[in-house]
Amino acid sequence: MAENMAYAGAVPLVDMKNISIAFGGIRAVDDASVDLYPGEVVALLGHNGAGKSTLIKILSGAYRRDAGHIFVNGEEASISNPRDAKRYGIETIYQSLALADNVDAAANLFLGRELMTKWGTLDDAAMEAEARKVMGRLNPRFQRFKDPVIKLSGGQRQSVAIARAILFNARILIMDEPTAALGPQETAQVGELVKQLKAEGIGIFLISHDIHDVFDLADRVCVMKNGQVVGTARTTDVTQDEVLGMIILGKCPPGAVPGPGALKIAA
Repeated sequence: MAENMAYAGAVPLVDMKNISIAFGGIRAVDDASVDLYPGEVVALLGHNGAGKSTLIKILSGAYRRDAGHIFVNGEEASISNPRDAKRYGIETIYQSLALADNVDAAANLFLGRELMTKWGTLDDAAMEAEARKVMGRLNPRFQRFKDPVIKLSGGQRQSVAIARAILFNARILIMDEPTAALGPQETAQVGELVKQLKAEGIGIFLISHDIHDVFDLADRVCVMKNGQVVGTARTTDVTQDEVLGMIILGKCPPGAVPGPGALKIAA
């Protein structure tokens, strides 16, 4: 595809081809294709009901697609449930973060996958050591390992959620509205976390309603409307107003590669 010329010869981390799913006869996603490369952020944009969250839920294993194919590292992937997705290195960080508020960072990182001592008790020391290691890589300024996460700031909680995802070697992250309800300083902190993940070759699908956020963080945008892809573009090739035109009108600008949902303009 033309929009991937910058990645000539590279194999996508994820390549979703011609994905469709219907609920009660309504096509929530209709023949949608999107890909993601190592160290890249692709923002999925569109109004509520555009299909972006449904498309991502297919990748995360929450929904089973009716048609289409998913390739991970060039090989066709069989994803029927969230456990399958995790096996392919796909992790989702939901807007709610899904953290256990009453326990600390290490306990959250290993929730459901706790390390045990040879006596069958929780190995808190080993879990904290691993938590410090992954957090040191991701956010060296984080020091509040003993505090329950309910006492952490929004940016620190986001750090814990991301650390949990990458602790078990995720290569593909889905981030759902990562800066929603965060202040400017914490939003900047999340931006630094995203840059660190990119530097490690992790690919990120970003769902966001904040167009400024998208242009700060994303390498490419993929806009959906009525279940179809309107178009895909590098953020350097389009303006914010042009992206808004894609979202609202389905109008594909010259700097974008049109998809099936692009507005057809009579000659």
